[in-house]
Amino acid sequence: MPPAAKGRASDASGLDDVSGPSLFDAVLYPNRSLRSGGFAVVMGIVIAVNLLLGGYFFSIGAWPVLGFCGLDIVIVWLAFKLNYRQGRLRERVRVTKEEMLVARVLPSGHETRWRLQPYWTRVAIDRPVGHESQVRVTSKGKTLILGAFLSPEERARFAEALSGALGRARG
Repeated sequence: MPPAAKGRASDASGLDDVSGPSLFDAVLYPNRSLRSGGFAVVMGIVIAVNLLLGGYFFSIGAWPVLGFCGLDIVIVWLAFKLNYRQGRLRERVRVTKEEMLVARVLPSGHETRWRLQPYWTRVAIDRPVGHESQVRVTSKGKTLILGAFLSPEERARFAEALSGALGRARG
């Protein structure tokens, strides 16, 4: 697994039905630096600050502010919930001598798969690698963008490792 690949190969569905040994097998997923324990701490701080401010404004007669403090808590919680939902996105890329298989599992659980022939498949990334650079996999005139959620350095390492695996599959 290249440095840009994160997780285990069994984290994404499918693609275990390929014939032959894998030359490359990577599961890509977005980085989520805040774990559930950290989320509980952040939400505790948000709730405490909003209760203190809401209590202060309530005590000086500005009681409607208390409702806005509650709304603030709900909005922060919803933002985290959406962020964690997006973190369920997965892309699995597997290369054997006969084929390259890509599976993308969306946060909703919908999975899309592509089968490409290594001989016709090329990997490209803009040089120098910047924030807007994309890993483009092109085969027979069609292009697939992979790892859009990775950092620029991770995309560069992933593109290099995938290109090398496709070269070994062709050779």
